[in-house]
Amino acid sequence: MSRSRPLESAQLIRRRPAADPVESSSWPVRAPPTARRVSTGPVAGRGPRRREFVAKRGPALRTRIIAFFASIPIIAFAVVGGYYGRAAAGEEEQTYRHLRVFEDVVSLISNNYVELVDLDDVLEGALRGLAEGLDSDSAYLSPSDARRIESGQRLPEGRVGLDVTRRYYLQVIAALDGSPAAEAGIAPGDFVRAIDGEPTRLLSVIEGERRLHGEPGTTVTLSLIRGSTQEPYDIALVRERLAPTAVSGRLLEQVDGVGYLRIPAFDEGVAEAVAEEIAALEANGASHVVIDVRNAAEGAYEAAVQAAGLFVADGTLAIREEHGAASTPLESTTGEDAIGLPVTLLTNFGSSGPAEVFVSALVERERATSIGQRTAGRTSLQRLVPLPDGSALWLSWARYLTAAGESIHPFGLAPGIGVAVQLPELGEPLPEEDAVLERAIEEIEGLAAEAA
Repeated sequence: MSRSRPLESAQLIRRRPAADPVESSSWPVRAPPTARRVSTGPVAGRGPRRREFVAKRGPALRTRIIAFFASIPIIAFAVVGGYYGRAAAGEEEQTYRHLRVFEDVVSLISNNYVELVDLDDVLEGALRGLAEGLDSDSAYLSPSDARRIESGQRLPEGRVGLDVTRRYYLQVIAALDGSPAAEAGIAPGDFVRAIDGEPTRLLSVIEGERRLHGEPGTTVTLSLIRGSTQEPYDIALVRERLAPTAVSGRLLEQVDGVGYLRIPAFDEGVAEAVAEEIAALEANGASHVVIDVRNAAEGAYEAAVQAAGLFVADGTLAIREEHGAASTPLESTTGEDAIGLPVTLLTNFGSSGPAEVFVSALVERERATSIGQRTAGRTSLQRLVPLPDGSALWLSWARYLTAAGESIHPFGLAPGIGVAVQLPELGEPLPEEDAVLERAIEEIEGLAAEAA
């Protein structure tokens, strides 16, 4: 089926030059600053003037600085004492040495930069950099975003169906089946350079998701980049109230005895739906099943573990590792009721989070072969850490590992058989042929020929 874009949900606005103020390679032209006297003695900023900038900027800036210094031990503890490593003797002193260096840097900037510096912006940039340096899902949140998450306030119901991460700009993980984004041909790996004209360079995933949501029927304009394209492609999408996606199955027409199972998301009840569809496929003569988890980026990890347990009789499916706690193996207890059909998994960059746990469980327990592309590498959980000025940190505090204890986050899972997929230029319909599925059919036919 062609996946060309319907005009009702997406339309081309324009193409425009790539340059924007965020990443311009040339310095902006400014009027010459008034003459200033610069110290030629010892490095300015040392000595008595070292903390003058705090007094000059008043209580608001002092609050931001207190928030900054309060956040660094939290982040350092997450990195040094959490799942990225274990603290060793002397590392606490190392952390506070870095804090002293940072204090020197702020002082030097305040007293020596050629223009008057807004230290609020400097400190906010430092906080963003600290959090985003951990992983693509950790972030520094503004007070408004922190209040919204802490209060449990829901975003508007209108969506375009995009799941995004951060990689310099916001990057598309997946477009939900049947969503305006999917119908428009937006693909995993595309970059969202701007949302309604605002560059995403400084937006966290939380901020990006907030801007992508809106009231159903409203329009959002995205500036997209794909591959080595230099010019952004602007497209308007109409937000919709999206219906829940469902597991579906059918027998493949290209080859006898092979069923195809599509899992678009690992929502609650997915294990029951998978069991029902597999039973129906077996009843119709399927002796092998292809499970497609491409672009499956939503759902719950518990649901993914339950679904994986359908295919594994016993033993470890995955490991959950939390900050400050022992690792927890997640075991299957299905026993002799486990599904015995051979399984081939289809993956891509849009296979994210719970889908990656499902894939790793079946592959590591030798219940499936994976074909396609590397997964996203996003199997961590985040929580809110409030800061004194009302802002907050959104920090990864737990993650899921493979059954062998290997990390999935942040590098993803490589497929057993890789398949390169060439995408057309933005604005062109996606190809009707499915190279990954075709490769899977070839592999299954080869195995059948060997068995014969």
